[in-house]
Amino acid sequence: MKLYFMGICGTAMGNAALLTRANGHEVVGADTGIYPPMSTVLREAGITVLEGYDPARLQELAPDLVVIGNAMSRGHPEVEWLLATRALAFTSLPALLAEFVLKHRRNIVIAGTHGKTTTTALAAFLLRENGGDPGFLIGGVPMDPPMGSHLGKPNDAFVIEGDEYDSAFFDKRSKFIHYAPHVAVINNLEFDHADIFRDLADVQRTFRHLTRIVPGNGWVVLNGDDSNLQVLAPMAWTRVLRVGVSEGNDLRIANFSETKAGAEFELLWRDQLWHQVKWTQPGLFNARNAAMAAIAAQLALLPADRNTDDHFTQCVQQPTASGALDLSVLARFRGVKRRQELLVDTKELVVIEDFGHHPTALAETLQSFRARYPQHVIHAAFEPRSNTSRTRVMQTGFMRALALADEVYLGSVARADRLAATERFDVKALLDFLQSQGVNGCTAENNQGLLEKLKTNALGRDTRSHLVIFFTNGSFDGIIAAFVTAAKG
Repeated sequence: MKLYFMGICGTAMGNAALLTRANGHEVVGADTGIYPPMSTVLREAGITVLEGYDPARLQELAPDLVVIGNAMSRGHPEVEWLLATRALAFTSLPALLAEFVLKHRRNIVIAGTHGKTTTTALAAFLLRENGGDPGFLIGGVPMDPPMGSHLGKPNDAFVIEGDEYDSAFFDKRSKFIHYAPHVAVINNLEFDHADIFRDLADVQRTFRHLTRIVPGNGWVVLNGDDSNLQVLAPMAWTRVLRVGVSEGNDLRIANFSETKAGAEFELLWRDQLWHQVKWTQPGLFNARNAAMAAIAAQLALLPADRNTDDHFTQCVQQPTASGALDLSVLARFRGVKRRQELLVDTKELVVIEDFGHHPTALAETLQSFRARYPQHVIHAAFEPRSNTSRTRVMQTGFMRALALADEVYLGSVARADRLAATERFDVKALLDFLQSQGVNGCTAENNQGLLEKLKTNALGRDTRSHLVIFFTNGSFDGIIAAFVTAAKG
């Protein structure tokens, strides 16, 4: 088939295009703002990437199917032409994946409010390092495995990041509903995406729908410490395993500790030591990501005729047995770009970039780096950019999270003119709260002005060591790269 991807240079769309190309289909796509690395990767794979959108050109291309990303909406010229003429069939990205990639595979769907990208990368990495050839689709740029998507062998598992966000303007179901999970991993659950979910109960509802499509011979892997997930139980139609730090979890994280050199913790399968992990990834949250990935990968390695928790236990007890997962490879896992990514590491200055855009993620990351660098002055720069973070919905959570830093730099509120003053993130309230907590906070007319303040305060004007961490799910108007350049200059 000839497939046309509308918005092909997005991370998810581009990787899906690569998967369908690897599956033998002809692929072409269009986008605006075409730039490496995705455009380069696509073209090297033999995929034509076109600049801009043009209904006449689309009609001339005459693809068998048009794939519409969820960034597209009514008013888009090609969308309006498709709807007006009904000349071509169209579908959403998740529906395409279900039909062209995931059908007939044993799918591991990694879901949750936080940690999806890292946990997906970890599960794929573990399976590859243990001799498998899994397929995977990761919603970011991993360092391990060395690519964001791979078709893998048909008989091996397929690991996919399961986003709860909607599928397309014409399909408001969560993306993960399309993904036919054999193993559904739910790492955590909080209210997020206030632009499409009404409240926490609404988010819980869509996760409940995910669990209901797990088959009886499949598994649901839950964070057993997360009270927001308890409403999903019981699940009489399938099997459930729980992961966490508290007693009663099937897989328990114990004796966690962290220093600048890295983190250490034990994984206990029903109180029996499975593996003692020593690795470089920060935070208890990443230890939980590793535990979730480990249990999912081990389940994927169980033979179809011995797909039971008794055989899982046997693999833990006999680590050299056939099908047993070797967890020692976790020591080599390098992580995902923009997830607590270390950009500068000297005695005087550490610079981190993080995709954090939810209060819990900010708080956990700041707590981790406080433990790793107890003598450093911590500067936290935050860009309220996501559809939720730029509003007041989570204002209190962001205030408490950012108060864990020593210095806070608040970036420009994205698309502020599209929000009423009463709905927009309250900059003054944040700065007043920080002052009441003894934390220095500032903002600037624009992000370039914020950069100048950061350079003044963090680049060697005193004898203290400094840690600067940038939180954004966007570009921060390029100031991260500019700060790194100034730091190295």
